[in-house]
Amino acid sequence: MLSQQTIEIVKSTVPVLEKFGKDITSHFYKRMFKNNPELLNIFNHANQRQGRQQTALANAVYAAAAHIDNLEAILPVVKQIAQKHRALGIQPEHYPIVGENLLGAIKEVLGDAATDEIINAWAEAYGAIADAFIGVEKEMYKEAKEQPGGWEGFKNFIVDRKVKESEVITSFYLKPEDGNEIASYQAGQYLTVKVQPEGDEYTHIRHYSLSDAPGKDYYRISVKREEHGVVSNYLHHEMNEGDVITVSAPAGDFVLEAKDTPAILLSGGVGLTPMVSMLNTIVEQQPEREVMFIHGALNSEVHALKDEVANLASKHENVKNFVAYSAPTDQDRQDMNFDKEGFVDLNWLKATVGTTEADFYFCGPVPFMKMMYRSLKEWGVASENIHFEFFGPASELEESAEAVTA
Repeated sequence: MLSQQTIEIVKSTVPVLEKFGKDITSHFYKRMFKNNPELLNIFNHANQRQGRQQTALANAVYAAAAHIDNLEAILPVVKQIAQKHRALGIQPEHYPIVGENLLGAIKEVLGDAATDEIINAWAEAYGAIADAFIGVEKEMYKEAKEQPGGWEGFKNFIVDRKVKESEVITSFYLKPEDGNEIASYQAGQYLTVKVQPEGDEYTHIRHYSLSDAPGKDYYRISVKREEHGVVSNYLHHEMNEGDVITVSAPAGDFVLEAKDTPAILLSGGVGLTPMVSMLNTIVEQQPEREVMFIHGALNSEVHALKDEVANLASKHENVKNFVAYSAPTDQDRQDMNFDKEGFVDLNWLKATVGTTEADFYFCGPVPFMKMMYRSLKEWGVASENIHFEFFGPASELEESAEAVTA
């Protein structure tokens, strides 16, 4: 239990964190990796370069300070982050390292403004926050290991099949090397892979959404090859059928809810991967539930899994499929294989979906996410019916911090 004095001191630092949070967290990562370079085996280097991890941590620290007198208020955020920590293999012994470097960064960035009183209060508060994470993650590790087909840490899987889905996206069908059963998962969750390209000093870990319904004897991930993506390029160019890759058990809190309401699945680019998992799951487990799959892509050349979705729509009356291409090819126009030229926007959503009485799930690039969130809110969709997931650290959907937890 934190003392009232500690709570008051930490809450008094909220305006400072709002102003200098990004500076503090940027300095924190540089400091930590200099002192503990082994942690580069865990953290996403690309997110570091892009500043996304720094922003996400700054937002988390700000939220923790603002709610330090009621940490239960940020429990949903704690659980979301803890899912990724469990998938990455974050252990209790990592928390003192993070705490020491975070406090050091606060002191070094704020200088004399970071008095001993403030640093001591934050040390106490960090201990309480770390204990909350450790407790939640302990249960997650236990559940991942003890569930049917579960395991601890990372496990070897064989690439059973490698299928090119578009010019930029390839699917990998993974089966356990030991031949045992595999843990089930909820549609929308992700698999975490760990690779070490030849000549690279550190391992690289990435989360990839599972793109098929659970209940199979394989996991399927469908990976977009990013121009400078270390892991995605390694998977596309170096990983072949029969090769071994290590993965941790499925994780994530962006999941399909088994409700009777219509499910509207909205995706942009490679954001369709968890949506295809949800679509397949509804077809298999809720064959009477109305589901609408709405996807935006550049054109058919980069549109992955389009035949799979179209086939489901043609065979099942409850499935409707709509496609928007922002830059259709001449062949696309000739074939008329899309429904709208341009982006998925509010007017088209209103005309296509026709009702706000549904559950809306969406995933894709950040601009797409912002457009969907703002469109649905403007349309009047209830917050509890809006579900979304980012690829990478959480980012703001609106300028206000409130929108992140909406």
